[in-house]
Amino acid sequence: MEAISYWIHKRAFITPDRIALISEKDKYTYKELSKRINQMAAMLQKNFTLHKGDRIAILSQNREEYMISYFAIAQLGLVAVPLNIRLTAAELAFQLTDSGAKTILFEEETAELYNAICEHVVFENAYCYDDGNNISNVKVEGVHVDAANDPFIICYTSGTTGRPKGAVLTQENMFWNAINCQYAIDITSEDQVIVLLPLFHIGGIGLFAFPTLLTGGTVIIPGRFDPGYTIQLIEEFSVTIVMGVPTILDAMRKHALFEKANFASVRWFYSGGAPCPKELIDAYLDSGLPFGQGMGMTEAAPTIFMLSKEDYKTKIGSIGKPVLFCDISIVDEDGNQVKRGEIGELLIKGPNIMKEYWGLPEKTNEAIRDGWFHSGDLMKQDEEGFIYVAGRKKDMIISGGENIYPLEIEQVLNEMAQINEAAVVGAEDDKWGEVPIAFVSLNHSETIDEQEIKSYCGMKLAKYKVPKEVVFIDEIPKNATGKINKKALKMKWKGAER
Repeated sequence: MEAISYWIHKRAFITPDRIALISEKDKYTYKELSKRINQMAAMLQKNFTLHKGDRIAILSQNREEYMISYFAIAQLGLVAVPLNIRLTAAELAFQLTDSGAKTILFEEETAELYNAICEHVVFENAYCYDDGNNISNVKVEGVHVDAANDPFIICYTSGTTGRPKGAVLTQENMFWNAINCQYAIDITSEDQVIVLLPLFHIGGIGLFAFPTLLTGGTVIIPGRFDPGYTIQLIEEFSVTIVMGVPTILDAMRKHALFEKANFASVRWFYSGGAPCPKELIDAYLDSGLPFGQGMGMTEAAPTIFMLSKEDYKTKIGSIGKPVLFCDISIVDEDGNQVKRGEIGELLIKGPNIMKEYWGLPEKTNEAIRDGWFHSGDLMKQDEEGFIYVAGRKKDMIISGGENIYPLEIEQVLNEMAQINEAAVVGAEDDKWGEVPIAFVSLNHSETIDEQEIKSYCGMKLAKYKVPKEVVFIDEIPKNATGKINKKALKMKWKGAER
């Protein structure tokens, strides 16, 4: 299988004048996009000493160069390490050190964060997108890429033990995700897809930028998300597919322009990345707008489930059925398939499943057994085979599409001298889906207020990980085995008067 950059270069030959990408700065035909990818690849080859398999970090908001970089990196057999710009410099420094990325691509708007990272990490090469790329008509030296086995992207997921894990995806993983998405919602060359999810998330490229470019459609990349501006772009470019997390789609429907907007071109508003409130789904459906749900994860590149056009109205609340080239099993603690309607752990198998966790063979073997990826997610299946999320085996919190693991926050809280013990649980939130709530018990005679705790967390953690509220409690409840009883804490939170 060819490197996925082949998609663009072959399209440049088949349909050279078709619009491939629209950014805030310009429009690019497939021929022009192919040229830009070759220029970026040539710049990396000429300016830096890079070898196949070297990791390249990207620290940027959504922009055309981000997408161009992905394909240039693929063409050269390099490995992209997309960095979440919402994380702190210390958090990103761990990912950079762990991945061994010695080259970084960034932009002026992330320069302050880049400089902060440089206090922790030494880079051999750095390039700012805003400096421009003057290399043209330089031949790119050919690199043999094993698309099925060579790493292409290392996407970091928060670790339940406090150590983030780098999910290694191959170019072939991305190819099969593109195929699965195309067949699930019929993406064609006529589609014009707007990218609202960040390109540093697997959802930003997998839903549905890469699938659209494979089919020869058009991808629209605005910068920062703004609901009003997004609505205007949908109308201006006759967007056909709008993918977002619930917070994005909720912000759009609450905007003043929403009710009067012309959404005649849109054949899908699609939600993923976090539990979607029924109220939000109903708001779109009651407006006569098609609204679908799906579910995926980084380790699956990311698509696993999607609702079809036949079912989105009748199966509200379901994440659909598994996509075409992805098999699932729902099992009990002993690995036996559960009956329909019963809750069990989701297992996944398919060519879209990651290669490994970077540098963590034991974690890889623990997660992938006999070809099945053990997700840790709890699901149930109805009699017709539609899947419903029942919970998360390891208490993960999903807030605005971002994964938060309580232990990571608990470790920071427990660093504070005043705190004896801390526990974090997820609480429902109308805007973000879920938010972290911290319960803390203080050491004898110690005093500290909520704002001091939040401020300390803010220095150590990304903003979305900082507890929404802090509850002071005499003693953290335990179960019979001495483990923190988070169920009791959630009940306490729900029963409290606020």
